Amino acid sequence: MNSDQAESSPSRDVGQWFEEMTLTRTHWVAGLILFMAFVIESWEMMIIIFSSAAIGAEFDLSTAQIGSLVGAMFLGMIPGALLWGKLSGTLGRKRCMVWSIGLYGLFPIMSAFAPNFESLWGIRFVCGIVLSGALVVTFPYFEELVPVKVRGRATVYLSAGWPLGVLFAIAITVLFMNLGWRWVIGFSSVVSLWALVIHRFVPESPYWLAENGRAQEATETINRLAEKPLVPGTVATPNSELGAISFMSIFERSTLRTTIIQTAINFCFSWGYWGLASWMPTLLAKRGLSAPEGLGFIAVSALFMFPGYISASYLTGKFGRKKIMLIYVFMSAVAGFGFATSGSITEMYTWNFVLSFFSLGAWGVWNTWLGEIYDTRSRGAGAAWGVSAQRVANAAAPVVIGAMLVSSSFMFTVTFISAFLAATFVAATLLPETEGQALR
Repeated sequence: MNSDQAESSPSRDVGQWFEEMTLTRTHWVAGLILFMAFVIESWEMMIIIFSSAAIGAEFDLSTAQIGSLVGAMFLGMIPGALLWGKLSGTLGRKRCMVWSIGLYGLFPIMSAFAPNFESLWGIRFVCGIVLSGALVVTFPYFEELVPVKVRGRATVYLSAGWPLGVLFAIAITVLFMNLGWRWVIGFSSVVSLWALVIHRFVPESPYWLAENGRAQEATETINRLAEKPLVPGTVATPNSELGAISFMSIFERSTLRTTIIQTAINFCFSWGYWGLASWMPTLLAKRGLSAPEGLGFIAVSALFMFPGYISASYLTGKFGRKKIMLIYVFMSAVAGFGFATSGSITEMYTWNFVLSFFSLGAWGVWNTWLGEIYDTRSRGAGAAWGVSAQRVANAAAPVVIGAMLVSSSFMFTVTFISAFLAATFVAATLLPETEGQALR
């Protein structure tokens, strides 16, 4: 496209360019890199759970203290998500990803040398602040790089990084188990190297570039993603002034209802999932499984998450976000209650595999849907607020469920957790469908 063509052609919004774009090798490369970034995020959130028994034994911790330690990272993610949500609008998606993952690598080493419970808790809290940047940015960033026609299916596949991260965490735990929990956690420092890969191969979001008045760079990025110059035209920049990007935009009158609903979904869905995941080794021990058997059970459950994602990816592109989210969350709640009332190990395995299939498939759809319900000006802030709501649940659930495990039955505890999945279903009925629509 020469300068005369650009000057004579009408400007078009970024979303219009992505409506006609096809999937290219550049999309695949960026997608695989961000997929691995999400694997890292999952790995890091799960590794402390698999190490918690050994940490508790060394520091002589109570059940409540172990729950608090598991929740420390998530408590750090609450202010961290809000901070990075603001930074993703001012610094850009790419810089936030690079800085978050790059800096995070310092904290596993610090954790490995922690002399006591209090210092380890503080380190996990701060590393939660740092890692939350990647959690806030990954999905909105990816959605702003892929064509409209494949955005839903592709983003659900990105979510499949979660079970792979779980399997990595299990593998690292088993590999270094004989050396102690400090080696298990300290090894995670290698993840910081992935920041270099993101910096080298993943372009900045053209939506963010256009929103910040950098139309020429946005055009160049679109052409890079398309792997050929598109039809003559230029990228339009918003009419709003550049300073209008604000975290508080998600609380404006036009977006407040959406923010309230997504807050409820993020909190309830995260509680329903994490309340079970964080104490799964203990819940399994209550049913007579040894520690190695428990890890094997979790590993097989993680494998059942993959077909859940694959089916959700196909179905959300065919029937939309809302229908598939509702069906999968409903089946997750049914499976949760089935798991709670299992009368045998066989029934417990069966219901947990059903739960893994549907709950993680639903997470894949939700991770996609959340990035689509706001415009570019508010997308980063909306994702950050949603992650904060998730982390409030992540921090509270291990402590509350830990206390319940001391005084309540297995059935009552798991039934209580599963009730939050039912609440998620109700809240999800209130959001609009976004399948096939260009990002705003």
